[in-house]
Parts: sequence; C-alpha cells; structure tokens
Amino acid sequence: MEELELLERLSNAHGLSGFEGSIRDVIEEELESSVDGIEVDTMGNMIATRKGEKPSLMIAAHMDEIGFMCKYVDENGFIRFVRIGGWFDQAIHSQRVILHTPYGEVYGVVGAKPPHLMKDEEKKNVLKAEDMFIDIGARSREEAEALGVKPGVPITLDREFKTMAGSFVTGKAFDNRAGVCVMILAMKRICELDTDLTVYGVGTVQEEVGLKGAKTSAFSLNPDVAIATDVTIPGDHPGVEKKDSALEARKGTVITIVDSAGRGIITHPTVLRWLEETAKDKNIPYQLDVGDGGTTDGTAIHLARGGIPTGVVSIPVRYIHSPVETMSMEDLRASVDLITEAAVRMRRYF
Repeated sequence: MEELELLERLSNAHGLSGFEGSIRDVIEEELESSVDGIEVDTMGNMIATRKGEKPSLMIAAHMDEIGFMCKYVDENGFIRFVRIGGWFDQAIHSQRVILHTPYGEVYGVVGAKPPHLMKDEEKKNVLKAEDMFIDIGARSREEAEALGVKPGVPITLDREFKTMAGSFVTGKAFDNRAGVCVMILAMKRICELDTDLTVYGVGTVQEEVGLKGAKTSAFSLNPDVAIATDVTIPGDHPGVEKKDSALEARKGTVITIVDSAGRGIITHPTVLRWLEETAKDKNIPYQLDVGDGGTTDGTAIHLARGGIPTGVVSIPVRYIHSPVETMSMEDLRASVDLITEAAVRMRRYF
C-alpha cells in the first residue's frame, strides 16, 4: 500500500524546525519523476512544479516536527535543552531522543529527579521541562563534546511508526508528515491527469515556530489559489467534549472554515464552496471545522502579497504534539482524494 509505506518513511525520518533536510530529500525522491522541476529556496522550502497554464494552485505541507535543541552541556555531561515548537511538558519526561550531531546520531534519554527522592510537596507539582535533562551516558562535558554534542545540536524523538487495529496507525510527527504524505500523493495523481493547470507542491519549513516558510514561499510563488494540508484535533476519545471538538477519526477529511477563533484563517468563501461541493459531488467523506485553537500554514499563505484565496484540508490526528500521534489511513486517503478532485474542478471556480 503506497500511502502506508510512504507515511511510515516520513514519520520515521527526522526534521526539527530549521533542520528539515532529510524530509526534503524524501519528497524530492518521491516527486522528481512526476514534476517538471524541483528547487529549494533560500529558506529551505522545497518547491516541486508541474508547469501549465493559469490558474495556478499551491499545495503546501510543512515538513518540520517539534523537538528540542541543546542549550548547554554541564560539567558531568548532562544536556540541558530548550523546546522547539509547542510541547506539553509532561509528554517529554522519560522519552528516548536522538541528538543529531556533526559526527552522527547520539542516543539519550530525558531524565529528572526520581519521584522516590521527592518530598511530598514536590510530588504535587507538575514537572516542567526546565527541570529535565538529557542523559547520553557521558561522564563529562569533554566526553559529550567529543561525540559532537554542543549548543545548537537539534534533538528529536526516537519513535517508530506502527500499525494498530483497523485502519489506525501511530508514530511521531504525524503533524505534519501526514500532511506531507497527502501533498506528495495528490501531486503525483494530479500530474498523471489530463489537466494543464500549473501546480506547486511545496514542503514548507519552520511552521511549528511561526509559519515562516509558508510566508516566504507564498510571496515568491504568488499562486492564484492555495491549499494547506495539515492535521487537526478530533474529539472522539475520553477527556474531550463535543463542544471542544466535534471532529472524529474515520469520518473523513476536514475542511477548515475558521481556525484560532478567526485569529488565523477565515477561509475564502469561494474556496470553501469549491472544496465542499467537490467532496459532495465525488462522495468523499468530509467534516467541517470551526476551531478556536491553533492555526496552520494557511494563515500565512492567505495573507501573502495582496491576499491569496486559501483553504485548509486536514486529517484528524489524536494526541498531536506527543510521541504517540494516532490517525486513520482512511482519513488520509480522503484528503488525497479531495485535493486531487478539487484540482480537476478548479477552473469552474477560479
């Protein structure tokens, strides 16, 4: 199954914000035989172009994942770190991590003061990232430095993709390797179709730290229309009420109406009609989302230049920004179908 193998490859690869090279290599390898050209811009965004006529369509998916960066190494060889991207601190403790040094990968574990030695009052407090450290087994700063560990070294989680019951899978960095997978598969299918659209498949950088790559690539390309593909939060598991999220896994792709309570994107009405009518006409299962939480590359893209009509197509993913993100492959396939079919019908709307 092409999409399952591709998602596994993308999820298992490592690419902290600002260090997305290994993900970019996978995308280039997957798309080079389908598109007319691939380039990497100054920011590190990967742009695969299928040349054609107007209107032009940009399909964007951010390549980066959340992680950490070495801040300093103490005299005993333990590493203090900063968080890169949005973390819930309690998900960090006791994780195994990879430090990507100039000399190769170094494995470590995130540690902290053991609860057995904590006083009762300490046990009541939430453990914070600043109270944690990374243990790589080094006995001194010099020993750690000899392995290439120094300030600025990127750090990612050591987790592997696994299949679960039914159509579910779990792994790290589905935010947003699932979106990257959708972008790749949609680009391949669009390039096989008898359509003369100009289409840009863009792997953007540094989304998790400020939507940076989307901003610069959208300004440079200035497409007529754009779709950002990402993940979103379903409310179909214990601890979440429908009023917080009515989305569900295995119920289809998600079309955003509004995110971040309007502080992010408010989807262009023509784009919304285009995506929703395509889903209905092609019997593609879909859900509509009005969110008050985070946002996506779509926010930066739709504000580029004089404004770019932009939509967001997402996959419901449980436990995002954790080492065990979980999703249904059915929803990924529906997202690929929607973007592909929408591209075919694009001239009816723009």
